[in-house]
Amino acid sequence: MSPTTANQQELSHEVPLTPDFYSYEWNPITGADLRDGFVHVTWSDGTTLACYSLWLAESSPGLGIELSSREGVIEPSDLPEVTDLIAGTVSDHGALVLTWANRPDPTIIHPGWLRHVADDRFRPKSYVPQRVHWTAADFAEPPTIDATRILEDDEVFRSWLMTLARFGLARLRNAPTSEDFLQTLIERVGPVRGSNFGKIFDVRSMPNPNSTAYTTLNLGQHTDLPTRETPPGFQFLHCVRNEVEGGWSRMTDGLAVSEELRTNYPNDYAALTTLNWVFFNRQRTEDHRWEGPMIDLGGPGQPLTLRAFYPVRGFPAMDPADVPRAYSAMKRFSAIAHDPRFQISFPFEAGDIVGFDNRVGLHGR
Repeated sequence: MSPTTANQQELSHEVPLTPDFYSYEWNPITGADLRDGFVHVTWSDGTTLACYSLWLAESSPGLGIELSSREGVIEPSDLPEVTDLIAGTVSDHGALVLTWANRPDPTIIHPGWLRHVADDRFRPKSYVPQRVHWTAADFAEPPTIDATRILEDDEVFRSWLMTLARFGLARLRNAPTSEDFLQTLIERVGPVRGSNFGKIFDVRSMPNPNSTAYTTLNLGQHTDLPTRETPPGFQFLHCVRNEVEGGWSRMTDGLAVSEELRTNYPNDYAALTTLNWVFFNRQRTEDHRWEGPMIDLGGPGQPLTLRAFYPVRGFPAMDPADVPRAYSAMKRFSAIAHDPRFQISFPFEAGDIVGFDNRVGLHGR
């Protein structure tokens, strides 16, 4: 997608609307052939796209798209018959022209919009950088961006988000140390999802803690809240002050760990992806539970989720014969996650904000 180009502006015809509010470069099609309910569209470079007639009906502004909202308006049961599309042709300017039975006027489809579909640029992944698997050989500390103008400069803000999306880990330096700054910053990213620990989770040592997070204990590499059906996604740690010795943060890319297991320890990987555990909050007033494998692959095209927090892992939900190999695989997982080849360790300074993808990023202290 790109801003309207001079090439498009010079066209002598009215540019058709698209099913969204983006501007697309005019990329004329050279051929259109209606066969078996599909219009097969061709461009001069040989790219093709098979467009089903009912999808074209849903995607046509003024027919299936309401013009002010650009949302669909055809209830599925009211979709036309496949045979109602009686022709698909190319206009003099390279647009797709659709002729429908029982409609006096044809509908015009923007060829640049069709080309972005043909090029797979409509998929969610096309809007963010490709996720990079990283190890300690790639960097010793998180990729870092100066936060001095993070709220005033859109390019700094965007650079931070793109870094976070690329590596699943990014650090801001020189952020304000006021306790309300983090919420202000993250609410610009998106809605803040609360938990039984509150909307903002203040990690500090306290007497009679209801979580190991509130202790000075070592915490091994883990992901937070595997007790939920959908654990939190991106999390952000803001250091307001640090007045203690030690307490360094550790990060491991769970994607790299999973790939190491899949490649070199396939039996352990099979156990970690198929054998279920029950995770639950061991609190006096809270009981959240979820059952699943430690490496949850989800469905096709769904993101990987790691459920790897031993303080809330409670019960093996599997055949007793599988329990020994489940523990053996889990030990292997933990050993790799703590291996210096995969783990980085760094101190927190006041004004640091470290963001990470909690579903695949393992953290500890």
